[in-house]
Amino acid sequence: MPSPFPGMDPYLEHPRWFPGLHDRLIVVLSEFLQAKLPAPYFAEIGRRLWVEVSRRAVEPDVQVRRANRPRDPVSGGGGLATAMRPRSRPIVVSVPHDERRETFVEIRLREDYGERVVAAIEVLSPGNKVPGEQGRELYLRKQRELIDSATHLIEIDLLRAGQHTIAVPRDLVVESAGPFDYLVSIHRFDRLEDFEVYPILLDDRLPEVAFPLLPGDPDVLIDFQAVFDRCYDTGPYRSNVGYGEEPIIPPLSAEQAAWAAQVIGGSAAESASSP
Repeated sequence: MPSPFPGMDPYLEHPRWFPGLHDRLIVVLSEFLQAKLPAPYFAEIGRRLWVEVSRRAVEPDVQVRRANRPRDPVSGGGGLATAMRPRSRPIVVSVPHDERRETFVEIRLREDYGERVVAAIEVLSPGNKVPGEQGRELYLRKQRELIDSATHLIEIDLLRAGQHTIAVPRDLVVESAGPFDYLVSIHRFDRLEDFEVYPILLDDRLPEVAFPLLPGDPDVLIDFQAVFDRCYDTGPYRSNVGYGEEPIIPPLSAEQAAWAAQVIGGSAAESASSP
């Protein structure tokens, strides 16, 4: 059963759900591309790995407590000598680190045709859109390298929160197409100054996206709504997302929230009437 929303499901932008959705989108998109790419092209999944300071709360595994004892009648203390802070002994402060991973898709040429990356496809993650995060710095570095290379760059942003990160400036997109909630952008290496953009509103279906190959070969058209629907159907969302009960994060505008409530109510009524 599909999501109750016609396009992107705003409930799945929640930090609890988006990491899993991100990985599913990468896998399913690579499958859709693989089925349509002509020889000698193929799709491959790549990974970025890095280590970041953990934001998890850290608590001691073992706590040592002092039992209550009678006060020492001589010292007046509790029977323990007062320890002096050593002047030349360092205090060790542990900073936990977590390994982080992001996946992406690449369209490549086979080795016998001079294997190379033809197009890099990125689905942005929350860490890509937070200033100061190492994941954002790594992403922006790769973005600059791709823009200056002989590789197409396709960026897919299904997150309303965070700083605009896609290479095409947000104000230029708004100037040309008006406000948007989500965005797909294509930068072709043979058209340096141009970006093909798909601005998406919350109530829009996700677009059919033309993925470029080498000049002279036709684009590969992928229905991104079908990709999303497949991810939703194979994920835990219908069973576990509290539609109408949990908050949508980030919050919607008043007008969008009223629309979302109607969508959820209509979906619930439809499910109740189904045999």
